Amino acid sequence: MNQNTGDFLRVASAAPELRVADVGFNAAQILRCLQAAARDGASIVLFPELALTGYTCGDLFSQALLHERARTHVVELARATSTLGLHAVVGLPVAHHGRLYNCAAVLGAGRVLGLVPKVYLPTTAEYYEERWFTSAAGMGLAEVALGNERVPLASQLLFEDLSSGCTFGVEICEDLWAVHPPSGDLCLAGANLILNPSASNELLGKSAYRRDLVRQQSARCMTAYAYAGAGPGESSTDVVFSGHCLIAENGALLAESSRFKFDSQIVYADIDVGRLLHERLCNSSFSAGSATAAFRRVPVALTANAQAKAPRGTLRPNPPLPFVPADPRVRADTCQEIFSIQSTGLAKRLKHTGAKNIVLGISGGLDSTLALLVAVRAFDLLGLDRKGILAPTLPGFGTTKRTRSNAEKLVELLGATLRVIPIEAAVRQHFSDIGHDPQVHDITYENAQARERTQILMDLANKVGGFVVGTGDLSEAALGWCTFNGDHMSMYHVNSGVPKTLVRYLVEWCADAEFTGPTTDVLRDIAATPISPELLPVNAKGAQQQQTEEVVGPYELHDYFLYHIVRHGSRPAKVLYLAEMAFGKKYDRATILRWLEVFVRRFFSQQFKRSAMPDGPKVGSVALSPRGDWRMPSDASAALWLDETRALQTES
Repeated sequence: MNQNTGDFLRVASAAPELRVADVGFNAAQILRCLQAAARDGASIVLFPELALTGYTCGDLFSQALLHERARTHVVELARATSTLGLHAVVGLPVAHHGRLYNCAAVLGAGRVLGLVPKVYLPTTAEYYEERWFTSAAGMGLAEVALGNERVPLASQLLFEDLSSGCTFGVEICEDLWAVHPPSGDLCLAGANLILNPSASNELLGKSAYRRDLVRQQSARCMTAYAYAGAGPGESSTDVVFSGHCLIAENGALLAESSRFKFDSQIVYADIDVGRLLHERLCNSSFSAGSATAAFRRVPVALTANAQAKAPRGTLRPNPPLPFVPADPRVRADTCQEIFSIQSTGLAKRLKHTGAKNIVLGISGGLDSTLALLVAVRAFDLLGLDRKGILAPTLPGFGTTKRTRSNAEKLVELLGATLRVIPIEAAVRQHFSDIGHDPQVHDITYENAQARERTQILMDLANKVGGFVVGTGDLSEAALGWCTFNGDHMSMYHVNSGVPKTLVRYLVEWCADAEFTGPTTDVLRDIAATPISPELLPVNAKGAQQQQTEEVVGPYELHDYFLYHIVRHGSRPAKVLYLAEMAFGKKYDRATILRWLEVFVRRFFSQQFKRSAMPDGPKVGSVALSPRGDWRMPSDASAALWLDETRALQTES
């Protein structure tokens, strides 16, 4: 698959209009759905269980005429896939050697490529499939004559497209609800897409259970999972069907249809095959498993209409802020959970050391503010006096009145112990000692201030019998935007797992949910303060001209790059493809590529800082601790990633 399409495959799940036992009508509706899906760029279309005949035919399933018409029409539908350029899974009854099987026919390239019979036949309550059908359990591989071809009939079939990396398998309705679903073995044998044609009737609460079942099975198998339920055209003699169609990927629901619609319904989603393959490669539990059955592999070539209105990759979530939930309620719950993880981690460290005091440098910026709030919660959890939080402000050459004032107010309002320790004189003495001209505002000028602050914090911790709590965040660790053995170092780094784009929301959440009155006002002003290390001198008006994002790049882009490169193993071409869709017109291609190169270069070159990171709690699926999620040599080469990034710049 072309690297710029990002490994995406468009899957459709359809519940066509249906008449029970009217095979010609049903085939016509299926064809119309196929034609619509082809126009919309789908590569595979899934239809419900026994979609050609209807699931509720009852004893009509014993009629040879019904079988004959279904076989005729499935061959005709197969021929249509050749001109439409897609694949389909269509349900029908198949008679073989005196037995009738509830099958899913896989169609593509003008042919019936395989027939997958159902394994688990429900025969309880309203279901009694064993009256008509035979289970595929233990049947082995058989062949059935369809048209002029012999077609494999077996539950152990895998359909493999080597060009896209997609391998798909089929399980039917009750198979998913079983204790040992066939999808488990299918995925262990290589399937990364499971297609489930189903006929699950509606009962009170069943739709939510079904939705969770599909989503959870996709997570358990680290796969994409499409489900197509029989629609309300099925007989309502005793039960009602709704046409519930779902598409999930690795635990996330990507698409869901409306229910109880008599006309044809189709939902689409772009599954990310590359992401699924990466997830499995990184999961030792998956690699330790093995399928309990042998599978026959059927080659397929999954194509799609390149002229579809929606480009591949657009029919799936792709938020520009992947660490920040867009839904305010979900975001609030996320902030509460992260804040609890951070404060509990620090409380555990306090309990372990027996310390009653900590030292935390407070600047009036976002990161140190969040660390201070976490410390307050940890002290409250343990019933410790907040005065044990020694929170010095350490104003230097670039400290503004706004940040200093906010820092001092916040410490006093929270009941911590404030110390004001200016560092200008000490740093000037240091410049004199090492022979540095203080008018030269280079990296020595900046880092000397950061290290002086850390020295003061460490010595204060010794003096009060406590330890230093660090304030740097995950994004700074990714970029190495910290001074080695300066703000890079502490005894416990409470923000080490929190990306910069989420820090602001955490502070704002604290302002809304944890504090009131003047404290809330100060927190809101801190959240509105531009991000700056405040290491360069202020201007004549006392304002700080050093803006971090003007130097290192927008944090929203860097957090986006971090999420896709580290969490999902995406190459630069794929990151660019996704970022252009996510950020629309906010950043043009050249800007994204400029900062992507900065991210790649800094991420590799600054690994030595992460290799010496202090302890700190992991809060999300992306973490960079050298003891946990990210083990990379400090001298690894970035050449492959930089070469591709620069090649993309040349193309544009």
